[in-house]
Amino acid sequence: MDRPVLPLGTPRVERADAARNRLHLLASAREMLAEQGADKLTMDGLAERAGLGKGTVFRRFRTRAGIFQALLEDAELVFQEQVMCGPPPLGPGAASLDRLIAYGRARVHFMLEHREIARAALDGSQSVPAGAETPLSRMHIRMLLEQIPLGPADLDVLAVQLTAALDGPLLLYLSTTDLTEAARRIEKRVGQGWQDLVHRVCRP
Repeated sequence: MDRPVLPLGTPRVERADAARNRLHLLASAREMLAEQGADKLTMDGLAERAGLGKGTVFRRFRTRAGIFQALLEDAELVFQEQVMCGPPPLGPGAASLDRLIAYGRARVHFMLEHREIARAALDGSQSVPAGAETPLSRMHIRMLLEQIPLGPADLDVLAVQLTAALDGPLLLYLSTTDLTEAARRIEKRVGQGWQDLVHRVCRP
């Protein structure tokens, strides 16, 4: 049985009106992103678009980067649900090696798809927009490695190294022009590189 890939901890208690405002703000932010791009999304603009007071937006997100961090976290939850409960090979039901390959390919797609949000989520305290270490990746990869016969390998270190291959800055700092012209080609190449890496690491 798969165990949760992220620590559950104590759920945050949120008033019903606060929860509604959060969902409304995130939906409004997504609309603005689709229409105008990340550069045009501001705290004041979001407040106006959502029809809420500026104080509500500032209390919720604190900074402009906080808007994008919340959007990224929301997308991460959806991604986690696919990993935990979605169809194989990304979700349960496939061989561990196949799931590991599928996870890396899906993660590459996720990072490229959300690259604009991830860049905008920088607030000066993080070197990598999506987080210097993504618990989902490290813990899930560690779990899958444990199910593959690798002999005396140090699975903790190996999981960290493989996580770095997916959450490294390459996927986030490619120029907008490069990604606009060749996003599919880049995703295919990086995804194939992940598959090749996993095959070599997990070779009997």
